[in-house]
Amino acid sequence: MPCTRAMTDAEINGEYERETGRVIAETFRGRDPASLCAVLVRSHGPFTWGEDPEAAVMSAAVLEQVAFMAYNTLALAPDTGPISHALLARHYLRKHGPGAYYGQK
Repeated sequence: MPCTRAMTDAEINGEYERETGRVIAETFRGRDPASLCAVLVRSHGPFTWGEDPEAAVMSAAVLEQVAFMAYNTLALAPDTGPISHALLARHYLRKHGPGAYYGQK
């Protein structure tokens, strides 16, 4: 799940809504926003989207479940570190990459 950088004081005190959008767009630079329909804005909260309102709600429900699993993982094992880049890439690319072979394409 991508997370934005912290917004600067100037961004917060300026055109806040526009700057929030810019920080989200910055976070997705080089990524396909349709492939992962959610982002966490640091110190703010989640944003989700989809092809239609129902898909956006589904993205929100999936994000909520991911957050629930992450919370429980850390509650049970506080020293759990992040997933390795190799494992994260493998799980993502086998379903969504150019050579996708597992599940949805």
